[in-house]
Amino acid sequence: MEQSKVRSYVGFCIRARKISFGITAIGMLKSGVFLLILDGDAAKNSIRYALKFKKRFACPLLICKCGFSDLVNKPECKIAAIKDKSLAEAILNSGEDGYEIYTGGGE
Repeated sequence: MEQSKVRSYVGFCIRARKISFGITAIGMLKSGVFLLILDGDAAKNSIRYALKFKKRFACPLLICKCGFSDLVNKPECKIAAIKDKSLAEAILNSGEDGYEIYTGGGE
């Protein structure tokens, strides 16, 4: 079975310690976030926090429509912040199915 590019890039972020998991950890960051990844099944409160962080860090928000907990290897995690610019760009440019960039549609 071939591993997806996004999963590989997230794995690189984990090994390089360039990723933060969860609302609390991301809320403590002051800057240096280049991409937010949100679970597509997240509750409204998590979505609200993700939009708040998107505005604070002025970065894209990527919605994962399939297997977010497997992607980040954290069963209860709903949001992750990528803190490496080149890996964030690689994730955004991967063009894989199952991921959608949040464009600010009505909520």
